[in-house]
Amino acid sequence: MMRTFLATTALVFTLSAPALAKDVMDVADLVEKQGPAVVNISTTKLVKRSQEGMPFVMPDEEDMQELFRRFFPGVPGGKGGPMQEIPTRGAGSGFIVSSDGYILTNEHVVKNADEVVVKLIDKRTFTARVVGTDARTDVAVIKITANNLPAVKLGDPTKLRVGEAVAAIGSPFGFENSVTAGIVSAKGRTLPAESYVTYIQTDVPINPGNSGGPLFNMKGEVVGMNSQIYSRSGGYQGVSFAIPIDVAMEVADQLKSGGKISRGWLGVVIQEVTADLAESFGLERPRGALVAQVQDDSPASKAGLQASDVILAFNGIAVENSADLPRMVGLAKPGTKIPVEVWRKGKVQQLSVMLGELPAENQVAGLGSKTFSRGGLALSELGEEQRRALDIDHGVLVEDATGDAARSGIRTGDVILAVNNIPVASVAAFRKAIAAVPVGKSAAVLVRRGDGSLYIPLKISSE
Repeated sequence: MMRTFLATTALVFTLSAPALAKDVMDVADLVEKQGPAVVNISTTKLVKRSQEGMPFVMPDEEDMQELFRRFFPGVPGGKGGPMQEIPTRGAGSGFIVSSDGYILTNEHVVKNADEVVVKLIDKRTFTARVVGTDARTDVAVIKITANNLPAVKLGDPTKLRVGEAVAAIGSPFGFENSVTAGIVSAKGRTLPAESYVTYIQTDVPINPGNSGGPLFNMKGEVVGMNSQIYSRSGGYQGVSFAIPIDVAMEVADQLKSGGKISRGWLGVVIQEVTADLAESFGLERPRGALVAQVQDDSPASKAGLQASDVILAFNGIAVENSADLPRMVGLAKPGTKIPVEVWRKGKVQQLSVMLGELPAENQVAGLGSKTFSRGGLALSELGEEQRRALDIDHGVLVEDATGDAARSGIRTGDVILAVNNIPVASVAAFRKAIAAVPVGKSAAVLVRRGDGSLYIPLKISSE
């Protein structure tokens, strides 16, 4: 399996011996020493289908029953006939982090699986137990009953340098224990709809089946877990993303100790500070996270944070981009008092926030409960100061984009100005406009992004 974020060029490393540190190895040595700690994962999920091959239809789904009666008259009662469970199979990768059988992989590899089987390099197979999963970071911990297993060495991803050589081991397309190599293309990369992880970007060839496998530095240390690719075809196109191993292990430790992930909650809606916004607020350069909304009775509200504040630092760490803040908040321990530096009316102010705990899966760090509209958008009204800063007289702010909206390319922080050339002045107006779009058709959504505007086709796949 591979989450796809939507001829591979051979890369040859020419490394002269005098230039290498003593603890740096070549790829062949790395694979020989660390390869036995990498595992192949296969999953089975049972899906109910009729014996005629039609999917199961609930009796009260009248529209679906009518569809089957019209187009599949041979199906008894229009309900798909007698039921049977059909196994669907998936594959991924993982790596052993302790000799007593704990293994890290991606959450999407084992999600909803009825059976998880782990295969070691020596051909032994084990049925694994899912210890815990975290969809927000795409991290899962599974456990096999075995001892004295080879375990990987963990490295420090903060010490990675852009351009540094890295290698991956996994099972692309089911080809077990395949090795690929490349370089670190970028660090601290944020992706749409991802709040808790800043990724390591590489050009290591990664494909479906590599998910959950390790990314090694040339010291033979795991620095990341391969998770996503950017692709228009579904296969590798030169851009791959790995979860930093320190983030993955922090989540894994919580999953192992109790299965519950505890994250901080601030209670604000934020957006990126563009060059125009920075100028309007009197900042010397674009930085920080602009507070678009403060939730009632939230930690932010109690601490005195206000809409139009720009958060410059959280717990003493500079917030360079708005995408940095949710991760910082999420990693902080609930119940702790955190210093927050804000820019307000041309001056720096120091506040202190007692963080709450993020309570539910459909929330993002720093944000509260969200109501998603048709198409997968969580929206909020624009305040007068925001409209003035953006030099617009209408529009709604995108708090979050999932489903159809995320696939279309709409991003958190966008401002929706119109739908099919109908101006959008409120969330209610957007809901009314998008409700008129038939399933399977696209709406032309006019979006303000940064200092420009663009039309994005939002295709509605379902109700």
